Amino acid sequence: MQLNHTIVSCRDQQRSADFLAGILGLRAPVRFARFLVVEADNNVSLDFAETAAPITPQHYAFLVSEDEFDAAFGRIRDQGLQYWADPGRTQPGVINHRDGGRGVYFEDPDGHVLEILTRTSTNATT
Repeated sequence: MQLNHTIVSCRDQQRSADFLAGILGLRAPVRFARFLVVEADNNVSLDFAETAAPITPQHYAFLVSEDEFDAAFGRIRDQGLQYWADPGRTQPGVINHRDGGRGVYFEDPDGHVLEILTRTSTNATT
């Protein structure tokens, strides 16, 4: 069994989909019905859907290579985005080195907490 896609609630789907694709260095979003779709390298997609309802922030974590981390983290810094070493956002301006890798948390335009990490954790809590 594999995850195929998930819906990401947002206020402006073009802004949000472009933001994610840009930070992660992925292909430009494509339209599918009412969604703008960003496809990850493992064929899992994030389907952005606009809503006027309150948005409950979600957490989305992306496993990346060391080179992909460097590139994405560079784009985070180039855009002047806040970032944290922890999901509780108590360690601003630093990355973590859990599990012998590197990781960092940052927010998208709608307050979803995004994470890039180079090693998977041995526990389910990120």
